[in-house]
Amino acid sequence: MRHGGPRATLIERRSRQLARGVAYSAAHPSHLLNVRAGNMSALPDDPDHFVRWLKTRGEGDRKTFVPRTTYGAYLREMLDAAVTRSEGRLSLAQGEVCSIDLVARGGVSVGMADGSRIAADRAVLALGNLPPHTPPGLMPEDLPPGRYSADPWASDIGEGLGPDDTVVLVGTGLTAIDAALLLDARGFAGQILAVSRRGLSPRRHVDGAPPARVLDKPQGDLSAIVRHIRERAGADGWRAAVDELRPVTQMLWAAAPTPQRARFLRHARPYWDVHRHRLAPTVADRVDALVASGTLRFAAGKIVSATTAGEAVDLTWRPRGEDTPIVTRAARIVNCTGPQGDLLRSGEPLIRHLIADGVIRPDPLRLGVDVDAQSRAVGRNGVVEQRLHCIGPMTRGGLWEVVAVPDIRQQSWDLARRLSNAQWVGGEGL
Repeated sequence: MRHGGPRATLIERRSRQLARGVAYSAAHPSHLLNVRAGNMSALPDDPDHFVRWLKTRGEGDRKTFVPRTTYGAYLREMLDAAVTRSEGRLSLAQGEVCSIDLVARGGVSVGMADGSRIAADRAVLALGNLPPHTPPGLMPEDLPPGRYSADPWASDIGEGLGPDDTVVLVGTGLTAIDAALLLDARGFAGQILAVSRRGLSPRRHVDGAPPARVLDKPQGDLSAIVRHIRERAGADGWRAAVDELRPVTQMLWAAAPTPQRARFLRHARPYWDVHRHRLAPTVADRVDALVASGTLRFAAGKIVSATTAGEAVDLTWRPRGEDTPIVTRAARIVNCTGPQGDLLRSGEPLIRHLIADGVIRPDPLRLGVDVDAQSRAVGRNGVVEQRLHCIGPMTRGGLWEVVAVPDIRQQSWDLARRLSNAQWVGGEGL
């Protein structure tokens, strides 16, 4: 509400996730942010806001990688303060939104699961991430109950496990790291196998890394940009080479034609992800210790099948570059493939409703919701819908770099400013 403007209602179906979302409400205290506190202010116009908040509590400085639960507390405190300052212009509602209908006379009607409706001029989809899809080769309905965890945040993945058990994490990225640390924190003494197509795991942050240069947008196609990164990595290290692209990544993505974006997703995305989204040094140390002790192993391979073996599961997977498959007996398989964005595979009632009505459509690469440069939803026929906006990771198809707090805060700020400056006449912002 820092921009003033119209009244706003924030709707969340789970009260504990208000302001925190899944990332900061389901985290264990051992889960740290993978960005230093100095770049985690929620306010673009006050970059040291979070650092000051931490210092008043004696919980760190701008170089600290703080627990995600701490950051969640910061966001919730900010939300509560905003509600108080708004003098009734900002209200919170708990419940599940099942539909958003465009009203003929202007505005929208928001339908709730309990049958109630909320009238508004505009609606903003802040959906976060969709749950991961079931990995190929797995049919959870054919496995014993409790042996497959579809969402590592939805249940206690360490429940009922013993020291002789093996847990298979499908995926080797940040979600798998979180799952492995959670199992370790809960005292799991068995084996953890993390498997993905390439077996790549996130790299670590280092202290004293050189600041990113301010550079012009690299020219050329994907191959030229890769060459540019390799040249810069040879000069100042790969961290500097990647960080230098941060201010221009969205411009690079916007300038790339769809076939080039698709090529990046097929060939370069896994390598970009593990170098771009890094681990806090203390988290990387814990992961290294788990690997050194033999508790955690990363492997490159493809899942072939999973079959019931008594109360366990025999997971058949083929190591990368080999013809002979391996069978691993797993007490639990956890889907750590990370968030997905294919709207057509989503079971969310709201998404299904909006697609059926033609109000939203998938972006060309099915990374999320198709939006224009002003975060307005693009409908089935390519028409921009003035009354419906979308922000956050579900707009990655148009922006790519919009999954981290620094990017989301700017996108949210820009949209809030546009909505606040609009002239509200007859239910429409002009």
